Amino acid sequence: MTSPANPLFPGKHFIGTVLGALDAKVEMSGAMTRRYLQRAAMAGILIGLFYATSYAVVAAFEAVEVGGSTLAPLGRIAGALTFGWALVFIHYSKSELLTSNMMIVSIGGYHRRTSWQRALRLLGLCYLGNAIGGLFVALPFWVSTVTDSAMPLMQHAVDTKLAYVSAGPAAWGDLFVRAVLCNFMINIAVLLVYNGLIRDDLTKSLVMIVAVAIFAFMGFEHSVANTVLFTIVGLQEGIDVGLAAGNVAIALVGNFIGGGVLIGLYYAYVNDDASYLRRHPEASSD
Repeated sequence: MTSPANPLFPGKHFIGTVLGALDAKVEMSGAMTRRYLQRAAMAGILIGLFYATSYAVVAAFEAVEVGGSTLAPLGRIAGALTFGWALVFIHYSKSELLTSNMMIVSIGGYHRRTSWQRALRLLGLCYLGNAIGGLFVALPFWVSTVTDSAMPLMQHAVDTKLAYVSAGPAAWGDLFVRAVLCNFMINIAVLLVYNGLIRDDLTKSLVMIVAVAIFAFMGFEHSVANTVLFTIVGLQEGIDVGLAAGNVAIALVGNFIGGGVLIGLYYAYVNDDASYLRRHPEASSD
């Protein structure tokens, strides 16, 4: 019979699940690098497909005129919810996404389950695979008319994202905050999926959809999604590579703070019962 969880450290199941997942990721990224890159590339492909679809949904709503206006506000909601499914597909296809791995390696680093050097290698490989997947989906978009209806909105989004970098330090702070909040939402969803309290797949899916929809609707900044978007638009319309790299660099730091620090290290610390058990050894009598 399973012993009840200690109410003082209710996240122990979550931490155990994450550490188990980390072991597999570290092994795969080390001994099976090519397959790990393939798993990461699939995440990039899925992000590209769902991101482009979300912009196409918004464009479709904007094309509907009602009372001298359009349904653009409803389109933003529908587009955000459409993009929300990307995380569901990534999770259940066992693909590798950089931003959720930021939380996982941070917990592993806190518990010394892996070295920070290996953690950084895992994150680097994951980002490379995500970017390769983004390029893989951008190429067929480039030689087809699939994204024609969505391209004006995608170009506008790119212009907005690059303007954060070109506008100077004040706008960099805006971009940074949006990146922090983005990965906070992503990883709070992963936490809820991994904590063992939600057992049915429907609720897990809804949690992930809502979390991603919030970041998409609010205009938060996701380093991988931005990389894929820049690749898609850059191939078709051209892009300032320097500004794009600056956006991704700031987003990467913000994403790590939001997912790796505010979720990963925070929950690793508040659910670390080692010092408590040293002071109260009777509590470990299970």
